[in-house]
Amino acid sequence: MAKYAYFGSGCFWCSEAVFSVLDGVVSTQPGYSGGTVANPSYETVCAGNTGHAEVTRVEYDPKTISLSELLEVFFSMHDPTSLNRQGDDVGVQYRSVVFYENTEDETEIRRSVDEVQKDFSKKIVTAVEPLKNFYPAESYHKDYFKKNPSAGYCRAVIRPKVEKIKLSYPQILARP
Repeated sequence: MAKYAYFGSGCFWCSEAVFSVLDGVVSTQPGYSGGTVANPSYETVCAGNTGHAEVTRVEYDPKTISLSELLEVFFSMHDPTSLNRQGDDVGVQYRSVVFYENTEDETEIRRSVDEVQKDFSKKIVTAVEPLKNFYPAESYHKDYFKKNPSAGYCRAVIRPKVEKIKLSYPQILARP
């Protein structure tokens, strides 16, 4: 039976592209979580007034890939010590956050944060929060990297992240 994990690591185009290359990831869905406005739009989230983060919902098969492995990739795909910012993307909507659905996942996420902290000289600021809501992003965000591989942002930002993960985690890449 598949499970879900919700990761905010800056732009959801990046995280969706990275998670989609992993074996055991059944599907990915960019969206918005953690805010106070029902059914937010990309424009309202980008304005920074809704409290939502751009996230990727990752549906995964725990028999093939563990939450621990997903968290390892999550922490290596972005800077978890950067508050409300990833690269040129600035604002609360780009915060580092993991949302959980149950206490078992919360325990694993918090253990992972503590473990990964040892690899950083600065304090990890990744928030660990209960999932209160998830709103799928507009359809044009889905598979953005796959649909627009030649776009400037895709070439300059997303592709290097995907390539880094492919080199760092060949053991958990999806089979072609």
